[in-house]
Amino acid sequence: MISEMQVQVPARHPSGLPQSRPYSRWRKYKNMVHNAVTNPYNLLALAAIVLLTYFIAVPLMEMIRTTFSLAKADVRRLGGDARVGQFTLYYWKQILTSSIAKKMLYQPLFNSFLIAISTSTIGVSLGAIIAWLLVRTDLPFKRFFSLAVIMPYMLPSWCKSMAWITIFKNERIGGTQGFLNYLGIQTPDWLAYGPVAIVAVLCIHYYAYAYLLVSAALRSVNSELEEMGEILGASKPHILKSITFPLVLPAILSSVILTFSKSMGTFGVPSFLGLKVNYYTISTMLHSTIKNQQTNLGYTISIILIVIASINIFINQKLIGTRKSYATIGGKGGHSTLLQLGKWKVPLTILLLLFIVFAVFLPLVILLYQTFMLRVGDYGLSNFTLHYWIGKPDPMIYDGLPGIFNNPKFWHYVRNTLKLVIVTSLIATICGQLLGYINSRGRHLRSGRLVEQLVFIPYLIPSIAFGAMYLSMFASSTTVDILGYRITLIPALYGTFTVLVLVSIVKHLPFASRAGTSNMMQISVELEEAAQIAGAGFPTRFAKIIFPLSKNGFMSGFMLIFISIMKELDLIVILMTPDQTTLPYMAYTYSAEGVTQLSNCVAIVMFLIVFLVYWVANKFFNANIAGGLGG
Repeated sequence: MISEMQVQVPARHPSGLPQSRPYSRWRKYKNMVHNAVTNPYNLLALAAIVLLTYFIAVPLMEMIRTTFSLAKADVRRLGGDARVGQFTLYYWKQILTSSIAKKMLYQPLFNSFLIAISTSTIGVSLGAIIAWLLVRTDLPFKRFFSLAVIMPYMLPSWCKSMAWITIFKNERIGGTQGFLNYLGIQTPDWLAYGPVAIVAVLCIHYYAYAYLLVSAALRSVNSELEEMGEILGASKPHILKSITFPLVLPAILSSVILTFSKSMGTFGVPSFLGLKVNYYTISTMLHSTIKNQQTNLGYTISIILIVIASINIFINQKLIGTRKSYATIGGKGGHSTLLQLGKWKVPLTILLLLFIVFAVFLPLVILLYQTFMLRVGDYGLSNFTLHYWIGKPDPMIYDGLPGIFNNPKFWHYVRNTLKLVIVTSLIATICGQLLGYINSRGRHLRSGRLVEQLVFIPYLIPSIAFGAMYLSMFASSTTVDILGYRITLIPALYGTFTVLVLVSIVKHLPFASRAGTSNMMQISVELEEAAQIAGAGFPTRFAKIIFPLSKNGFMSGFMLIFISIMKELDLIVILMTPDQTTLPYMAYTYSAEGVTQLSNCVAIVMFLIVFLVYWVANKFFNANIAGGLGG
């Protein structure tokens, strides 16, 4: 007799296996949640998304909102029922359709396009040719040339502007004669100032970007591909056009994007070489509007620049297509056979040497020589002095300004600068390595793609607009009441060292992230998995496996950020206060006040610091700027 309590037989799946019990499903979901919240990648990606949203997306949205919000200074102009903060198209109409639109937007924008296109065309072509000569040919003295061609990257572009003015200016503009004018050679005004001068200086500076990117790409191309073309009877020009050029096209287009964006947003060079002849670019107009407290108009101009940069990036991606890498690059057993230049070796070596002399060493020599001139414009030996280096205050010389080494402010600014660049470079490089870890491990995940897109946004925003954005964001604190507690969402940081560090880190995150991604892509996931199986936690794996294997790449990324911040002016010019002044701002201020010798002294010191640090990093840590750029 069967008991009334029936035995519960587990239901059968069509496959014949018992179905999972309810508690098994719960355990499965519990394990999934546990793995999700304890997975280091998920935690890093979540933290990165939150922080990037706070420091990048929120300020950008606030900047866009400001362009549609009526400022207090403009309420009276509109009259009627106008009130502060109301929605308005006033600033967009002012910029796009008003009577001042041509002067404030269209003419400066045309000037910027002219400069950016010319600089990209000439600078990238020049850098690519030099990269090809040094990487793929048997050109002599490569060790010397390889160091010399990247020296312009170590000196701020606006310092080259001062050297250009020293050579080409005349008494008609600038008040004192330049070097050529001193020798009796009358230089035209268009050569000393304006678009020709700006393009020439920017080309001398930005060709280094193309050289670094293209040379890195060329080193990864297996020369067997070119040799096969030669065996099939193809000429060297045809091989260069049909094999080498397509393989390095992504690097060339990246150089064009980088150079174009930098040229469009640069402030220092157009300020030195354009404003004296009323030649405005979009960046100098942007600085002028923000300096005159027309912040809403300035942000409107910034949004237009961001849109242009975004279109530029979109076109670049379409031109490259979906190719992110080539199976023909960097294979096992690859080697590099140098192209024999033959009868062209000596002429090309002489041409490159002349370029190095005039584009690299001559600006440095001019800047250095001018620091020993008591009076500007007198190039005779009787005018030689050490006053601007070690002189004591003399009321007869520039209102008693001492030499920089006897100026307490100089040493204070040196400390400010070193503190800023070291702290910022370390934090930015560490963040870049972590972001690189997220990008490399999450390439096929939505979280990884989102982090990559967020970190790229600062690249689209002009430096001077980015500084203004942070000035607006941190000028006053923003608090909210939550459950009776007042919580500060955004602190008031204007005038502090912290805001300079923040803006410098966030602005340079695209480069730091690219360096970190390039670094992490070279480290096999298998090494980390083996350590995980052995019971090592993520901090242990990162400290004992990932970081030691990536230390050379870490130093390359560090040097890339160090050099960029050391010479940074556009980004921090609006955020500067007397207590937080840095060497670039000190040099810019001296130059704006007409004290050219002291400005040049500061510029030479900046260059020596960068060159010394780079030499040490390259000598002892095998640091390479091309590696920091992802080469």
